[in-house]
Amino acid sequence: MPAPTVLIAGCGDVGSRLARQLLEENWSVHGLRRTTARLPQGVIGVAGDLFAEQCPAAWPSGQIDYLVYCAAASSHDEEGYRAAYIDGLAHVFAWLKQHAQRPRRVLFVSSSSVYGQQQGEWIDETSATLPSGFSGRLMLEAERLAKGCGHAASVVRLTGIYGPGRESFMNNVRQGYRVAVEPPLYGNRIHVEDAAGLLAYLLQADARGEAMEDCYIGVDDDPAALADVVDWLRERMGVTQWSSEVSVRRTGSKRCSNARARALGWVPAYPTFREGYAAILEGK
Repeated sequence: MPAPTVLIAGCGDVGSRLARQLLEENWSVHGLRRTTARLPQGVIGVAGDLFAEQCPAAWPSGQIDYLVYCAAASSHDEEGYRAAYIDGLAHVFAWLKQHAQRPRRVLFVSSSSVYGQQQGEWIDETSATLPSGFSGRLMLEAERLAKGCGHAASVVRLTGIYGPGRESFMNNVRQGYRVAVEPPLYGNRIHVEDAAGLLAYLLQADARGEAMEDCYIGVDDDPAALADVVDWLRERMGVTQWSSEVSVRRTGSKRCSNARARALGWVPAYPTFREGYAAILEGK
């Protein structure tokens, strides 16, 4: 059997990590982004703008077995989110249709912002989606577009991604970041390499012919209270001062479960924040 072909639309940090993992499995990988010079070696570059209706000149002409839509908003407002997650996705589906390409499955990278629960509830893929802000509302609209695209599709709701180059939380702790202890504010996270690894695992599972769900949550094994994460990082980084200015007053608090992805066989390399942040502190 020939190696599967995947197009990663929006091949930034997560997409590039996904590309590397698939290349190691001998997949043929196309990466679409505005500037292709920073794509990993081995990725077939597709220079293009997801926000433009014009199909990129370098769009692949052959079969695309899988599409991963992994865009990022260029501005964190309603207009930016609509352009990135709805208009851009619609453009890609139009380009597939223009080339008579029918992927075996589409993966749409979504967000846990679609959940609006605030009382520390446990959340899974069947939980009510009642977003409190425009980001979650527009993500839900984009999810409906993905699921109604005419191809088999799964959405992957990633939680707070952290890792090398994504260290704002650690920097806040260094400044004496303060967080409420009671009631606990639960946070959900996934190491960036595990986010890419989950996407790779889902693609490989589909390629093996395994039955797939239409939604997965991407999160580690431990939706810990933020106060516990802060305390652990303070001790590891030797922080002793507290700041009166750097604090959190967020209202969101939920605990996302990865049981569905785990049941499929996925295992995170960084099962809790401890392993993930330890690796960053060690420069890995």
